[in-house]
Amino acid sequence: MKKLCLLGLVATLASHPVWAETKPAALKDKDAFVSDLLKQMTLDEKIGQLRLISIGPEMPRELIRKEIAAGRIGGTFNSITRPENRPMQDAAMRSRLKIPMFFAYDVIHGHRTIFPISLALASSWDMDAIGRSGRIAAQEAAADSLDITFAPMVDISRDPRWGRTSEGFGEDTYLVSRIAEVMVKAFQGTSPANADSLMASVKHFALYGAVEGGRDYNVVDMSPVKMYQDYLPPYHAAIKAGSGGVMVALNSINGVPATANTWLMNDLLRKDWGFKGLTVSDHGAIFELIKHGVAKDGREAAKLAIKAGIDMSMNDSLYGKELPGLLKSGEIEQSDIDNAVREVLGAKYDMGLFKDPYLRIGKAEDDPVDTYADSRLHRAEARDIARRSLVLLKNHNDTLPLKKSATIALVGPLAKAPIDMMGSWAAAGRPAQSVTLQDGLNAVIGEKGKVIYARGANITNDKAVVDYLNFLNFDAPEVVDDKRSPQAMIDEAVQAAKQADVIVAAVGESRGMSHESSSRTDLNIPQSQRDLIKALKATGKPLVLVLMNGRPLSILEENQQADAILETWFAGTEGGNAIADVLFGDYNPSGKLPITFPRSVGQIPTYYNHLTIGRPFTPGKPGNYTSQYFDDTTGPLFPFGYGLSYTTFSLSDMALSSTTLNKTGKLDASVTVKNTGKVDGETVVQLYIQDVAGSMIRPIKELKNFQKVMLKAGEERTLHFTITEDDLKFYNTQLKYAAEPGEFNVQIGLDSQDVQQQSFELL
Repeated sequence: MKKLCLLGLVATLASHPVWAETKPAALKDKDAFVSDLLKQMTLDEKIGQLRLISIGPEMPRELIRKEIAAGRIGGTFNSITRPENRPMQDAAMRSRLKIPMFFAYDVIHGHRTIFPISLALASSWDMDAIGRSGRIAAQEAAADSLDITFAPMVDISRDPRWGRTSEGFGEDTYLVSRIAEVMVKAFQGTSPANADSLMASVKHFALYGAVEGGRDYNVVDMSPVKMYQDYLPPYHAAIKAGSGGVMVALNSINGVPATANTWLMNDLLRKDWGFKGLTVSDHGAIFELIKHGVAKDGREAAKLAIKAGIDMSMNDSLYGKELPGLLKSGEIEQSDIDNAVREVLGAKYDMGLFKDPYLRIGKAEDDPVDTYADSRLHRAEARDIARRSLVLLKNHNDTLPLKKSATIALVGPLAKAPIDMMGSWAAAGRPAQSVTLQDGLNAVIGEKGKVIYARGANITNDKAVVDYLNFLNFDAPEVVDDKRSPQAMIDEAVQAAKQADVIVAAVGESRGMSHESSSRTDLNIPQSQRDLIKALKATGKPLVLVLMNGRPLSILEENQQADAILETWFAGTEGGNAIADVLFGDYNPSGKLPITFPRSVGQIPTYYNHLTIGRPFTPGKPGNYTSQYFDDTTGPLFPFGYGLSYTTFSLSDMALSSTTLNKTGKLDASVTVKNTGKVDGETVVQLYIQDVAGSMIRPIKELKNFQKVMLKAGEERTLHFTITEDDLKFYNTQLKYAAEPGEFNVQIGLDSQDVQQQSFELL
């Protein structure tokens, strides 16, 4: 009898983690718990915690489970279902110390329900909608056993040649910083330890959006003032919002790769900003220090990364191999390893995994019967948020909204493109569950009107481009050409147009053209589609362009040809329904551009808040000896903050509560906005401030606040904006963040160019 009881006790002990049996009280004290666990770990177990392994052919699942059980892996990424991850957590529970795994994924703009791409979310200027998208994404991903996402991506992007422009929230520091805070709180909820929350890992730290020439992975050479003023604040906003993780950028910064940059990772991130979370290298970035030319071999690369403060090595090939020898030789210290391990264990603690390693994995009997079931999607929310992200760029003679009784010629290579509708980094989204534009139009038209479909053109006639895009997306070809001749497809589209009352042309980019490693020298719509648009225009029928793209495009000619243009970006799972809602007037578009549309690629960089100069170009005056291009109109095609509606809005004259502001005071700027049209609608009232004369040159204006307001037809509302000294602060040449007394201009408008202005003085 005693023998049976003893066997039962042994079995009970074996089924629980060592740390839970030996120090149960310590679970209530994170620092004490982590310190105690650290003391129990061998060197191999510590280094194992620093290895973040990609699920893939380089390490089969059987080998991964073996390595986990031996304590040589701390986390994995790219496995996205409970049945995939449960055996790996089981393996962790067979390891000596039973330290749980975490499971990561790039959940950027949705998990199973795909919301509009990040650039589109920013176009909504709707913080509640953006937050809802992040919260739903977290709930869906957590329900699939994921613990952490490599998001939000908050790189400021002012060069749309960069393919990853699609992943970010645009060009403006203030707007992106607001969204960074919202997304971190949406992913993490009230706590990343909740079963329905993910830990956020803000990326790419730092300055990745400023790569030279818009070429992915390139160098960044930037003055400290520009860095602090324009590019760093969104990351800082995410950290202040509580982001548990930071993913480190692939680029170099002023000659030093971010992955080996002790100033960036230690002085700025940990000391100045007080970050106490987990830092993760980007994919293979530590090995790439050799190619950067700062490490002679893998040993030196591992040394540079661990000394700089890179806690986890993503897709590790060097930490596991090189850290033991580096420690033995004295080239690194035990504290370098321990500090990194402490952050990994701390992140797992914060995710709630030490209290319950199966917190998000759950029990096998509770797994979804069908992981990919449509019932697991949040379609209504996806449709609503997508509608809010669409931007009406042109609507000549009220071409839109369309009549539901109309005969519509639907043409273009993106009219029935379910995979492109999802956009880049579509997580666990499935193309078969996407609503295409054709689906959306047919659902609305029903028996009332008619939709005549013709492809009209391939995405591009450049075979080299198609081959490149399909190589990038190696799971299956994403760009599948129609084998007919270009002229045959155009002829078919023209015949469809001749039978129709109006043409709707879905044109732009395939999703792979706005993706990582998809930088472009040309921002034009591909020639195959431009030829189609020209032929459609020649029919004389009203022409509506529905743009699908992940970056601003040069559409100067198309703007002249089209009667209406709707920018839809890549609108996600419910994109087709959302676009149809707007085209037919069931939803009044309210999106505003979060990034400037240049007239041509030659204008890049073009962003609204550029610095003042000594010889500015003044519209309407001779351009000689001013800063301008003499061969084209100076200024953007569509400015930052721009977007039309099916109604019209007016703004009253601005009223300032005072013409002076002291350092501890507040100033109220108010304006009355009125819906002067015939239908209800929303608009975004934007407030900009200009520092007229400072100790260094300052931007011509900077977004400092905005309000999105819904008004019924004929309704008006007075909006108030509070201005304090904090709104006037900037980083000076000594990197001191302060406001300087003097004159300031306040501008309020419905976009960054069409504004009214008044002045006040900071005392």
